[in-house]
Amino acid sequence: MPKGGCHNKKPTKLKVLQGTARKDRMPANEPQPTPIAPEMPKGLDRYAKQCWQRNVPILERLGLLTEADMEMFISYCQAWSRYCHANKRLKKVLKEADDIEVIRRAEVSVEKAEHSVRLLANEFGLSPASRSRLSVEVKNDEEGILEKIWSTQS
Repeated sequence: MPKGGCHNKKPTKLKVLQGTARKDRMPANEPQPTPIAPEMPKGLDRYAKQCWQRNVPILERLGLLTEADMEMFISYCQAWSRYCHANKRLKKVLKEADDIEVIRRAEVSVEKAEHSVRLLANEFGLSPASRSRLSVEVKNDEEGILEKIWSTQS
């Protein structure tokens, strides 16, 4: 059983970005995987692939996605896919079904998928609330257009 109560421990990287990290509470030998995004696995459906392609560059730039996070991030992408499929089913059911039980089951399916997406999104700082607690220095690797022009003229 995990120590420290019933709450999941927040990753140190998120604590640092949020400004809540304290040296006296930091683990002494916490593994620090390199923030390199893993390769997209085979077998993801269309919605999961779109989710992967949309979010990997963002999380990699923030240093929140590493090779060690692959399974958790796959779970997030698959949860997003289930949410998209459940929404499509609900729209279809609302047009075609008259039975309230069938409609309710479709609604519950959407709610469960949405809940999974929200939980996993918080793990990676992908919700507005979790993102509002982050403090990230934006890195600009390229010079601005005007700076390039001015540097070549002088």
